[in-house]
Amino acid sequence: MADDPLNNLDRRILHLLQIDARDASDTAIAEETDVTGTTIHNRIEKLEEEGIILGYNPEIDYEQAGYPMRVLFICSIDLSQRSEMAEKALDVRGVVNVREMLAGEENLHVEVVAEATSDVKQSTEQLDELGLQIISSNILAEEHIQPWNHFHQDMASEDAETPSETGSDEE
Repeated sequence: MADDPLNNLDRRILHLLQIDARDASDTAIAEETDVTGTTIHNRIEKLEEEGIILGYNPEIDYEQAGYPMRVLFICSIDLSQRSEMAEKALDVRGVVNVREMLAGEENLHVEVVAEATSDVKQSTEQLDELGLQIISSNILAEEHIQPWNHFHQDMASEDAETPSETGSDEE
């Protein structure tokens, strides 16, 4: 399992959770995958324990929630401090997402939501106080996200499945 931690059932479960984790009950996923709800429950529990599923987060329309400003700050920090600064940036007012880039000068991307320009200014000042060099900032208009389609496997087209592929109720 070290080479490929996921089998086809695990991939299918992950895909269905990405589509709609809120309404994806064990029973509903079981109906989609032709295994039992107990198997699905056990598989999801195992995926959580192994750190493959990290959590379940709501998708929020910040504008509808009263935060019409979304700004992406492209920042630079010494690579040896990148992870530490990413954690610190999460404490800045309005920060909802921090992405660490593998290399390069523009190695920290910080997303901020705010009610007004004055709030963005406050976030900018706090990021600067952390020691982040802000290279640019951009107002985000829209964001489009989809489930990673490689998790999706057509279970019906597979050859005869073995218990090791689909799991058993005892898992």
